[in-house]
Amino acid sequence: MAGRLGTYRALDGSEGADLYLDLDGPHAVLIVGKRGYGKSYTLGVLAESLARSPGVAPVVIDPMGVFGELAADAEGDPVPAETITEPTVAPDSLDPRSWCELLELSPEGGPGGLVWQAAGEASTLAGMCDHVADADAPAAPVRAAINHLELAASWGVFDADGLDATALGGAAATVVDLSGLDAAPANAVCRGVAEALYRARVTESIDRLPWLLLDEAHAFFDGVAEPALRTILTRGRAPGVSLVAATQRPNAVPDVGVSQSDVLVAHRLTAGPDLDALERVQPTYLSGTLGERMPHSPGDIVVIDDATETVHAASVRRRDTPHGGDSPSASDAVTDG
Repeated sequence: MAGRLGTYRALDGSEGADLYLDLDGPHAVLIVGKRGYGKSYTLGVLAESLARSPGVAPVVIDPMGVFGELAADAEGDPVPAETITEPTVAPDSLDPRSWCELLELSPEGGPGGLVWQAAGEASTLAGMCDHVADADAPAAPVRAAINHLELAASWGVFDADGLDATALGGAAATVVDLSGLDAAPANAVCRGVAEALYRARVTESIDRLPWLLLDEAHAFFDGVAEPALRTILTRGRAPGVSLVAATQRPNAVPDVGVSQSDVLVAHRLTAGPDLDALERVQPTYLSGTLGERMPHSPGDIVVIDDATETVHAASVRRRDTPHGGDSPSASDAVTDG
């Protein structure tokens, strides 16, 4: 089972044979590229292929609100997809340490220690607040801890009946729209989704193999979602959980996020730190440097496949559903007016 990613690109720039990505087994895929060169577009192409493939459960973490168009009318075969615009996760999807990180509290401090204890004992935010209120502790740290928990409640992303693997593990692509959320609650949702998918496969409570597609991945590797993403990268192969991370800042992705990727799809990059981050784990079978192989035009890519130890120049195919990530221009406003 494979999804058509695009076509091979000859030295003269002409198109060659079709290029496919294996979708049958689990993978860790890293898609990189500077702004405007097509990394989110490529993520959408992959999501289309996954949504049309049997036996997999694609889930798209959409921090910018650009993947809802997957559910629009498609050219060719339909792309089954649904968008969740107000996602919630269970509070106990975060462990005590993550709760302290989420609320920017030191676990060694009074309020942080109380939150740590509450997260270990209660499965709802109301239960956590009650646990803190009943604690044998001075009034000031109790009040501070409750204030922080009430702030988390105000984000509207925690619910004991939040997203679980059953809701996420269907045949259609599930787009989790986080565009209305700040960084902390968006990370909390991403953490809960990633944990749910991984646990479900470890316990074999879902049959389909999950693919977690993550746009603007640097924003999540730098937050409380990071431990769950790291777990999928380092342990996801055995239970069959895949991660596809797209970012314009590979230097902000931990080295494990680069080194554990068995497929690298590189659009154009020009920033030195970003190229350095990729070249630190550059495979020995790549002749020259990755910087020398960088494509120049939007939609063109270099694909490094570690399974076959091959490097290919290619062009991404046209999406069959509309792309929601195009940038507006001032000239459009003038024309519309």
